[in-house]
Amino acid sequence: MSHDVVSLFTNTPVSESLNIIRKRLEDDNTLKERTKLTIDNIMEVLEFALTTTYFSFRGQIYQQRFGTAMGSPVSPIVANLYILWLEQEALVTAPHDIKPRLWKRYVDDVLEIVNKGSAEPLTEHLNQIDKTGNIKFTYETEEDQQIPFLDTLIVRKSDGTLKLLKDEKCSKREQITEQLGEEEGGLDGFASEKEGEEEEKESGRGGRVNR
Repeated sequence: MSHDVVSLFTNTPVSESLNIIRKRLEDDNTLKERTKLTIDNIMEVLEFALTTTYFSFRGQIYQQRFGTAMGSPVSPIVANLYILWLEQEALVTAPHDIKPRLWKRYVDDVLEIVNKGSAEPLTEHLNQIDKTGNIKFTYETEEDQQIPFLDTLIVRKSDGTLKLLKDEKCSKREQITEQLGEEEGGLDGFASEKEGEEEEKESGRGGRVNR
């Protein structure tokens, strides 16, 4: 079976990710050998980069209120570190009867070998790890002895060996999804400059717009 994280970058919780990254830096005994920056320096710059994302769309200025920014060079690193923490927590706490025998992840796509009947309970377990409730997994099971994964099709042959093919359907499906996303132009999770100004007037405080 395989799992996929829904909209990983824009659903990655920034505050929780910052806490995880700080802990990793504190546990890194070689950090001082690689940089003169203190942990506080690094965290200050990282927090600024993650919480000050603005862009314009159809004449409006928007600020991202949650998640990491698409296209930012720091987003893949932060999202991957958060998912790394999440998968470690999930695998350690998974009940024995649903724990995967194989778990191979590439960014937000996971390929697994699991016991029969454990797809749904494993997915429910994965979806409970992120306490913000934003990181959600969907799953796909093997059909006709084959399963798509990362634009490939993994086929289980009758002798037990595997064959790897290029999945043309998967590639076409992604192209259609991208086109639909561009046409819809949804901006969920973002606040316009006008909305931000109205919230600031109501609260009497400046600062970024919260979700």
